[in-house]
Amino acid sequence: MGEPECDTLGFRPQKDIVYNKFLPYAERLDGESNDILNKIKGNLSRAVMLKEMWPGVLFWTRKLSTYMRLYGRKFSKEDHVLFIKLLYELVTIPKLEISMMQGLSRLLINLLKKKELLSREDLELKWRPLYELHDRILFSKTEHLGLNWFPNSPRPRSSSKNIMLKLIQRCSVEGVLKALVKSCRPYFSESATQEMLDEWRPLLCPFDVTMQRAISYFELFLPTTLPPDLHHKGYKLWFDELMSLWVSVQNLPSWEVHLVNLFARLANDNIGYIDWDPYIPKIFTRILRSLNLPVGTSQMMVPRYITNAYDISHVVLWVSSLLGGPSKRAQAQLSGLFNSITSFFHPSNHGRWLMKLMKLLQRLPASVVRRLHRERYRKPTWQTPVPDSHKLTEEDITVFVESMMQPVLLAMFSKTGSLDAAQALQNLALMRPELVIPPVLEKTYPALETLTEPHQLTATLSCMIGVARSLVSGGRRFPEGPTHMLPLLMRALPGVDPNDFSKCMITFQFIATFVTLVPLVDCSSVLHERTDLSEVEREMCSASAEFEDFVLQFMDRCFALIDSSTLEQTREETETEKMTHLESLVELGLSSTFSTILTQCSLDIFKVALEKVFNFATTNIFETRVSGRMVADMCRAAAKCHPAESLKVFVPHCCNAINHIAVNEEVLNEEELDKELLWNLQLLSEVTRVDGDKILPYRSDLVQILQLTLHLKCKQGYTLACNLLHHILRSLALIYPTEYCSVPGGFHQPISDYLPIKDWGRPGDLWNLDIRWHVASVEETSFAFYLLEVILQPELQRLQRFAQGEQDLTRDDVLQSLTIIQHCLLGAGGLLPPLKGEAIPELVHSMVNLDETTLYTGMEYDESRENYRDAICSVMRQLLHYILEHSEDDTKSLFSIIKIISDLLHFKGSHKHEFDSRWKSFNLVKKSMENRLHGRKQHIRALLIDRVMLQHELRKLTMEGCQYRSIHQELMRDLLRLSTSTYSQVRSRAQNVLFSALGTYNFCCRDLIPHVLKFLNPDNGSVTQQQFKGALYCLLGNHSGVCLANLHDWECIALTWPAIVRSGLSSAMSLEKPSIVRLFDDLADKIHRQYETIGIDFSISSECGAVAEKLMITGKPFPKEPVPSDEEVAGGQNRQEVKNSESVERYKRLIGDLLGSIDNTNMPWKFEQIAIGFLSLLLRDDQQLPPAAVTFFIKSLNHDSLYVRKVAISAVAGIMKQIKRHHKKVHITPTELCDLKESGDLMAGDRLDNRWLQYSSSSLPRSQQDWDGCVFVEKTHWGYYCWPRKMLMYAPPEEQPKQSLNREEMTEREQIIFDHFTDPVFINQFVEFLSLEDRKGKDKFSPRRFCLFKGLFRNFNDAFLPLLRPHMERLVADSHESKQRCVAEIISGLIRGSKHWSFSKVESLWQLLCPLLRTALSNITIETYADWGTCIATACESRDPRKLHWLFEMLMESPVNGEGGSFVDACRLYVLQGGLAQQEWRVSELLHRLLQYLEPKLTQVYKNVRERIGSVLTYIFMIDVSLPYTQPTSSPRIADFTERILLQLKPLTEGDEEIQNHVVEENEVGEQDERTQAIKLLKTVLKWLIASAGRSFSTAVAEQLRLLPLLFKIAPVENDDSYDELKRDAKTCLSLMSQGLLYTEQIPMVLSVLQEIAGSSSWHARYTVLTYLQIMVFYNLFTFMSDQRAVGDVRALVIKLLEDEQLEVREMAATTLSGFLQCNFLSMDPPMQAHFEALCKTCLPKKRKRELGSIVDTIPSADLVRRHAGVLGLSACILSSPYDVPTWMPQLLMDLSAHLNDTQPIEMTVKKTLSNFRRTHHDNWQQHKQQFTDDQLLVLTDLLVSPCYYA
Repeated sequence: MGEPECDTLGFRPQKDIVYNKFLPYAERLDGESNDILNKIKGNLSRAVMLKEMWPGVLFWTRKLSTYMRLYGRKFSKEDHVLFIKLLYELVTIPKLEISMMQGLSRLLINLLKKKELLSREDLELKWRPLYELHDRILFSKTEHLGLNWFPNSPRPRSSSKNIMLKLIQRCSVEGVLKALVKSCRPYFSESATQEMLDEWRPLLCPFDVTMQRAISYFELFLPTTLPPDLHHKGYKLWFDELMSLWVSVQNLPSWEVHLVNLFARLANDNIGYIDWDPYIPKIFTRILRSLNLPVGTSQMMVPRYITNAYDISHVVLWVSSLLGGPSKRAQAQLSGLFNSITSFFHPSNHGRWLMKLMKLLQRLPASVVRRLHRERYRKPTWQTPVPDSHKLTEEDITVFVESMMQPVLLAMFSKTGSLDAAQALQNLALMRPELVIPPVLEKTYPALETLTEPHQLTATLSCMIGVARSLVSGGRRFPEGPTHMLPLLMRALPGVDPNDFSKCMITFQFIATFVTLVPLVDCSSVLHERTDLSEVEREMCSASAEFEDFVLQFMDRCFALIDSSTLEQTREETETEKMTHLESLVELGLSSTFSTILTQCSLDIFKVALEKVFNFATTNIFETRVSGRMVADMCRAAAKCHPAESLKVFVPHCCNAINHIAVNEEVLNEEELDKELLWNLQLLSEVTRVDGDKILPYRSDLVQILQLTLHLKCKQGYTLACNLLHHILRSLALIYPTEYCSVPGGFHQPISDYLPIKDWGRPGDLWNLDIRWHVASVEETSFAFYLLEVILQPELQRLQRFAQGEQDLTRDDVLQSLTIIQHCLLGAGGLLPPLKGEAIPELVHSMVNLDETTLYTGMEYDESRENYRDAICSVMRQLLHYILEHSEDDTKSLFSIIKIISDLLHFKGSHKHEFDSRWKSFNLVKKSMENRLHGRKQHIRALLIDRVMLQHELRKLTMEGCQYRSIHQELMRDLLRLSTSTYSQVRSRAQNVLFSALGTYNFCCRDLIPHVLKFLNPDNGSVTQQQFKGALYCLLGNHSGVCLANLHDWECIALTWPAIVRSGLSSAMSLEKPSIVRLFDDLADKIHRQYETIGIDFSISSECGAVAEKLMITGKPFPKEPVPSDEEVAGGQNRQEVKNSESVERYKRLIGDLLGSIDNTNMPWKFEQIAIGFLSLLLRDDQQLPPAAVTFFIKSLNHDSLYVRKVAISAVAGIMKQIKRHHKKVHITPTELCDLKESGDLMAGDRLDNRWLQYSSSSLPRSQQDWDGCVFVEKTHWGYYCWPRKMLMYAPPEEQPKQSLNREEMTEREQIIFDHFTDPVFINQFVEFLSLEDRKGKDKFSPRRFCLFKGLFRNFNDAFLPLLRPHMERLVADSHESKQRCVAEIISGLIRGSKHWSFSKVESLWQLLCPLLRTALSNITIETYADWGTCIATACESRDPRKLHWLFEMLMESPVNGEGGSFVDACRLYVLQGGLAQQEWRVSELLHRLLQYLEPKLTQVYKNVRERIGSVLTYIFMIDVSLPYTQPTSSPRIADFTERILLQLKPLTEGDEEIQNHVVEENEVGEQDERTQAIKLLKTVLKWLIASAGRSFSTAVAEQLRLLPLLFKIAPVENDDSYDELKRDAKTCLSLMSQGLLYTEQIPMVLSVLQEIAGSSSWHARYTVLTYLQIMVFYNLFTFMSDQRAVGDVRALVIKLLEDEQLEVREMAATTLSGFLQCNFLSMDPPMQAHFEALCKTCLPKKRKRELGSIVDTIPSADLVRRHAGVLGLSACILSSPYDVPTWMPQLLMDLSAHLNDTQPIEMTVKKTLSNFRRTHHDNWQQHKQQFTDDQLLVLTDLLVSPCYYA
């Protein structure tokens, strides 16, 4: 393959698109691609070396991505590497504009996509620049201040409808960055892993948000594809550490998902090198938990379990990588997983978890197939192969497929549709057809027979389509497959049913799929001639005799379908005559299926079919709208397959019929034409859509018909004639394949030489495709031009005379001429060369050439003939101007002209939208029929031909980057004139054409914008309202195209934005018209949504230049452009500097323009707001705002309009950030601070070397000297896990910028702010506005205002405090929520802004703040407590606690002192908690003090205080985690606390009586008894347990277990809301605890506690043990199952409780047992069965005759209990398999039925069981019946059929 190519190309291509080789003009492509490639190399390199980012680099990188779309990676390896390096350097330029970064990244991803082409030896990339890029964009420090607009930031004006858009856009930048890292990952250096660990390990503090960040970086960046000899430098450095972290985390924090994704990728990249066995039960338990399946009856869901659940695609990857290998453990667990969840797949179950299960089902087989492909069929590459010991064996595959079959078969009929199941079956059938297809067939045959359940039919058929290829091709595994094919086809025919649309469509799809795979040739004659056929082959041959029958029956069905869908039948008189959507779908299905059948037929069958369809079409007359279209489609299908035979019958017939009728002159002028004439015209126009050279013999007839019918008066008539013209021209002019048969050359050889049944299901052979192309011959071309001359020329002359006023035409005549011209253009568009014209100079200036590249598409344009495209163009322009002058209301003609202009510009023989839908349907068909196992493009031949054809179309449609010429300019001006004309429909159509043209020609927007803006200019008095609106729409753009108002370029924005604002003064603008107001809203909204910060600095680094130079001189083809000289490079450098300074100038001028237009007093308020919105977008972090704008924004803080004030607050906060003075930082080594040597081991948590960070009241900085000596570490995570190598700290104060400046020392901008904020009037007004209510009851603490105050106090120190102080004191005393909120925002800004103040200032600040905060906390109300919480939390965020010791000491004074009532207590705790939670592990001393303070108060009476204390306790103990490598914490520990509590709860644990909640809710005077105190304490403890379930990382199981017996005592059995709080909480607690994740070592502890409780005297407790057990076992299923002893204990416990004296407990035990059996936790083994049968046989004492009056003895005897236990046991076994009948079941049912007449409660149990059995097995009773003997069936029928009441 590679050799001959090297000659023409001169290099060995990496991987080109193979389909190009089959194009009819393939031999020209190598030269063309070389030419384009050397232009790209030369110009791109020159652009980079001349430092011209825009337009040079962007233009040529876009050309490179187009080149890859057309030719694939058709360049040498050296070039490939250099392209990648060059783009990598470009993408990581620090100041690159985001939109450019995204475009370049997409190209780079595309270059890196095929990993196998470049090995690690060829390419190495640095990881750090990518990390910096990622960090700069996704964790931008300035984005939230509005200094950086990414294509996704939250905008100030965004309504809810944009939220979705925003999500999509946010994902786009994030998605591109992630994909970029993914693509570069395999090429990171071998030392990268260690460098990443050093970089991100210090962030691993589990209480901090940085944990999420670090783990997601690990997931994204850590390389996992290193070769085995480098594993010690790769995953071995982190595997144990992260794995043990994962194993020890119990409560699904949000970062756990990232860990799972990382492990999945690691497992997949290193199959066979990592021993996963010890972790497998844990992995599967967590996967099962992550599916969030409901278990038991009343279950509380922990919300984070749902939000943080694992991503199924990664789970699937992990599981499929664990399979195989020597131990087979993973497969055992996987079978267990499917066994335990199978029943959830049954169609009667439904819930939010179902989507997840279906996804698992659909993706897992696909993933295993991918793995098999990689192990067995993929070409070996440089990536590590799977070692033989761990490859999947045949046995592995079989077991895997078997484990999945049951759930898949159930899922076929799921409520979510059968698609997932069909995809799963498709992949399973590739591996094991003999296991998969038979059960599907078993379901399909009955479904085809039944009429009453159409849902079954659609589901089974769509699954059969999935397995079609595996079925038809048979193969050694499933040789009898093909014999099912004909029976299936014949039985599917009744599905063509006019009354059931979905059934009809799936049947069409089914028939088409099967027929595509099989040649329909009758081979039965071979049986007598050949003796070497196998049994199956003989069967296939004899069956093939039915093919003819099948085709004819299918046609009969279709005719019936057509008869029932004629217009008269389906419409009332009044309705539309167009086809409805459904009808057009049926038409599509019918025609494509029929043409597939005819393509695959032998000639004999075809002739019969042709005769049949000809008779049907010619003996009836159809209306042309619905049924006529369908029949004509069938005829077209026939004509396409064998044109010669078909045209011979159709053309003469139609021509005669038409001539016969049209002889009479008057027919031509009739308004309503004869139906027969219309029908024959329609038929003729469809059958001529065939291979062009087959039409030539009939040319004279056809021309005669055209001349006769094109000028009919009736519109319907001449439209059909135009179609005929269009189709004839297309057939002559275009390039297309003429046949799509599944075997090259068709089936026309004699059967003796060639046996078609050998080709059943055979894929097309890519190297032997043998496509028959239609390429226009000389004869055809001349016929086409003859037609144009005879038909088009006269029309053009006629219209030209009309446009010059020399001839009068009616509107209908004009429209008719236009229609003819349009169809000529559509038909012959491919023959006409594109429009010519002069290129328009100087739109943009560039130092590299920006020429268009033309692609050859098989057309040699004949210059000698007349160029009709130009002719049409000039006539159309004359006509257009004439109509617009004289009859603008002739909209129909205008529509037609717009369409023609669009085709003149773009049309070369195919339309973009048609191409897109073909590409989509190609991909769909490919997916439904592909063979992922063997890969290597084994598609069927028709698909491969289709793909080649698409490649040809793609070349025809590649238009971007065309040069903008004068003719285009004229047409665009015309379109603009139409876009601003009077009628709205004309405007909108013209606008759409205009937008698509704008995207096609380079830089034409710059030419057009001034013309659009003329209409908005207020000085232009002649503008009408329609023109004004049209111009606004032109600026707005459509949803996909360019938005002129927002081009990413200073020149354009500097024109459009001020113009939009100034248009408010235009006379045509009226705010009374809602449509105009809405337009301006949409425009402003779109600009806000799409604006991204436009770059000011376009520098390119010198590294890029070096790579570019290499690209110029290595590798063929060599660029023709010369390497730039040093002078040129220097010139480029200068140009770049000039361009940067020009950008800054333009930026300032734009701001000046906007400010100028706001100053105009006549400007309506709406436009003032739009202008302020624009200004707010122009804040940047690399360029300070001009002083005039600063003044404007500061003044706007006190504007009357709320919107303006909001924008101004954000803007001023941003300005503060811009003028912030930089504080110097120095590197320090943390270990030197505490005089400890760094230990080599990894140890996290509270260590000696981070003790100095802890808050300790004995060494707080209380004096200036201490303060200066103290090293403050602001960020909370530093030092918890490990220290960073180099840590940045602020330099000492004397090296920092001067703090308190006086006015003379300030910059101009600082002076403006200083003057305003030291003006008392301004401040009064400002605070007044801030303390107003915005939306009642909806307001929250505003982060924007906080940022504003933080900036003020940070930049100006305490300069404004004296003025603000009286306001703060006034506001604090006022209990209105808006006043309180305002002061909270100021205070939090003050505290955070005082970061760098000197000690004396900070001290005086706290003397002011402490009394204020005390007042505030005593005035706190229900509306404001959340704001104060936020205030303190915000103030403490990322601050060293020792800096804030005043605050903490004040908050700790006495939070729960009862002053101000329980509510204030709860609020104080809330605020304190907010502060402490931000400090995490650094305030252990405070936590101890708080706990000590709270413990005596735990017996609080008030519910709200109890709940708050519960929440606070959670935070106190949050730090006590059992994570690996972590020191025991110095914070409070749960174990000690539990000890103390249990002592106080003793009075409750000892007594055995029921615990009632008899506490009077008032603080009684006397000391209550211990028991009451204990109950109060218990209530608070329950609140703590509930709160911690969702928040902590690990559950303290050992401690909670000691409280369990107590909870079991309290929890009620029934669900009843009337229970008091204590009982409800106990129940919730148990529910949450039972869902907890258990470690292996905790299981025995739990079980022993449960066994103890099961012996308790309270039956409620015994009952609850069972519900607890159900949930606990299911949520820890595999951990339990890997411990045999635990399984035994659970089983013993359940069987013991089956014999409980309390009926409810026995029944619950039976339910539990049945659940365990159902999820295969326990199995129904002989000993268990024997045990139950023995119990059943327990004899009951005879009933004594009781006297009526005597007291009945109610306590059941022990015997009855045992007998009932046995019956319950059997009943549990029967109910444990609700959807099938295992072998042991019939016998058990018989045993059970013997007890139907026992005493109650046994009789009840038996009845319930039988009725349940009947309910669940009713659906598939026909299959289940087979498991029973006849005698058993008799007994059963007796039992199940209820006795008749009337007997």
